[in-house]
Amino acid sequence: MRKYTLRQIDTFWEICRDLSVSSAATRLHITQPAVSMQLRQLEDAVGLPLTEHVGRRIKLTAVGEEFRQYASDAIAQLQTLDDVVNRAHGLRGGSVIVAIVSTAKYFVPMLLVHFRRKHLGITIKLLIDNREAIIGRLARNEIDLVIMGRSPDEIDCIAQPFATNPLGIVAAPEHPLSRRKRAPLSILKDELFVVRETGSGTRQAMDRFFAKHKMKLNVAMEMPSNETIKQAVMAGMGLSFLSVRTVRHELASGRLALLDIVGLPIMRDWYVTHLSNKRLSPAAVALRDFLLREGGPLVEVWA
Repeated sequence: MRKYTLRQIDTFWEICRDLSVSSAATRLHITQPAVSMQLRQLEDAVGLPLTEHVGRRIKLTAVGEEFRQYASDAIAQLQTLDDVVNRAHGLRGGSVIVAIVSTAKYFVPMLLVHFRRKHLGITIKLLIDNREAIIGRLARNEIDLVIMGRSPDEIDCIAQPFATNPLGIVAAPEHPLSRRKRAPLSILKDELFVVRETGSGTRQAMDRFFAKHKMKLNVAMEMPSNETIKQAVMAGMGLSFLSVRTVRHELASGRLALLDIVGLPIMRDWYVTHLSNKRLSPAAVALRDFLLREGGPLVEVWA
């Protein structure tokens, strides 16, 4: 059996997160030379290079890519072991890595506050990204739980709905369509739209909805931020298709209007998701069960 150390594997995993020695050193609170030394010692133990330099950037070799998956699995198992030991000592501790799509950031912090009041010893690391990036993290087993609007078809995972996610079309309050009642969907065919980027869950839901109705939107601009889109719509750049959960303040204050269009808003769900073969830690189980039990009513009140 080769002499890999936990420190070497942990250091390699930190390098893999964004392919950066300097970032790994910052997260591990050690110097860059110390990180490089751990990597060299691991490669000596393996007998093959795990990384290579392309210009100034680091790239994983084919062996490195395969080793990364095993390193991820090993670290996940050690985290589970920590939780088991904590429980054996009667500690109410542990940690959970949660990833959320950017649209969910409008209500997930509130849910985590309520959860933490009941589980003060649990540490939560929250990652925010678009759907495409999070699916990649989930596939690589880098996270415990995901909160997203639709479970991925390409990964074997368990997705359980816990809250509703209405999606509709918003406009500036002075837009002519804001005064229409029960308008047909066809009224949108000549309107300009400001939309989320390709890869986001909101964009995918929008594309599926309008494709189903055989409508092509006139896209004025594509943006990766709900906040920027809201500002553009308020400024009169066009309409947008967004989760109603993201615009509650603007609708309440009259800075945005939700259009009354036949067939809208469409109702989707928020899901808490994890890999089917992942053995969740007690802390992750507690958070998942909290979301399934209390998440829906809390979201309805909050957003």
